[in-house]
Amino acid sequence: MSLDIREIPEEHLDQILDLADLAFHEKDSDEKRERYRDVLSRCDRIGAYDDDTLVGQVAAHRFALSVPGTELGCAGLDFVAVAPTHRRRGLLARMMAEQWRRCAAAGQALSCLWASENAIYGRFGYAPGTEGYTVEIDSRRPLALRITPDPRPLRLIDAAKAPAVLDPVYEAARALRPGRFARDEAWWAKHVLDSDDDDDDEGPARIVVLGEPGAPVAGYAVYHVTAGTPRVVEVRELEADSAPVAAALWDYLASIDLTGKVVAWIRPLDDPLLLFAADRDQVRVTKQFPALWIRLVDVPAALTARSWAATVDVVLQVRDRGVPANDGRFRLTADPDGATCTPTEAPAELTLDVRELAAGYLGGTPVARLVAAGLVVEHTPGAAARLDAALRTDLLPFAHEDY
Repeated sequence: MSLDIREIPEEHLDQILDLADLAFHEKDSDEKRERYRDVLSRCDRIGAYDDDTLVGQVAAHRFALSVPGTELGCAGLDFVAVAPTHRRRGLLARMMAEQWRRCAAAGQALSCLWASENAIYGRFGYAPGTEGYTVEIDSRRPLALRITPDPRPLRLIDAAKAPAVLDPVYEAARALRPGRFARDEAWWAKHVLDSDDDDDDEGPARIVVLGEPGAPVAGYAVYHVTAGTPRVVEVRELEADSAPVAAALWDYLASIDLTGKVVAWIRPLDDPLLLFAADRDQVRVTKQFPALWIRLVDVPAALTARSWAATVDVVLQVRDRGVPANDGRFRLTADPDGATCTPTEAPAELTLDVRELAAGYLGGTPVARLVAAGLVVEHTPGAAARLDAALRTDLLPFAHEDY
């Protein structure tokens, strides 16, 4: 039996979709399959073949991901699947290794994914780089707020015009929060603003913006209203350049006639809504969960590219079974003006797996917490605290776009 890892040609896109349906026990509509073919045609694609039959696959979007102070090329994994007849033969490990090799060749220091099963990807060096809350608002009564909403006018805009209007607000927010993807107009239209034709209970996407006509908008919300009793306002995305702007948008969403609840499936852990809401029985966090998983494919490149909040000089013993170039001892010297990360023979001050380094990379998980959990070994007292001070970001990382 010949099991080969090789690129999946475009003429095999339907085989990718068939294998995904098999692995995830789904049957997509013709409309959805057509959308997926378009997405896959622009992805890098790696397949495991049993002779001429596709039995494993990994696709990768070519993303630019915001990290502290800049953005980096990032392979966004998608459509990962192995046929049930070919599990436990090391196919996923072989495909991942090939994916990381291609990342290095393409200058992508990072890889990311949304995990269908959290237990799988830690062993491949991925860790949750961001977390999120699901928030629900009881909108059967007016939203109680502790601050005054921005008084500027709100207006609904057409989806066709939305990318040009919304993108400046999104990009400004993206620069402040690690974990966000750059978008082009096609991504806005097909992944953010498009309605799900397969969901009869989901109304069309609506876009509300705040700001004077003719002026740049200060914030926006993308939402739809579901069928049922009561109807639910489901928030896909909300961005605001200040707390009063956010308050005005949430107040609008909670005041839509003939609805009784607002649900935002994912919001950042430091969302100001949770502070300026006057009644936390009315605004409730119903779930907290890991969101975007991150892997450092090139440790020195990733560490030297991001910005640093404080001066740190620390020796890291990094363990990485998947990418041999990352497995070793590095001296990280960083300050707000830049960083270097070079191999060293100096004694390690912290020993950690590459997945723990990924967990802290965007500033979401303090390394000291990982030390307390027994996942990082601190050889020099205070080394984790010094690294955490340098890794700190003003806002917590956030990723809400489950591509």
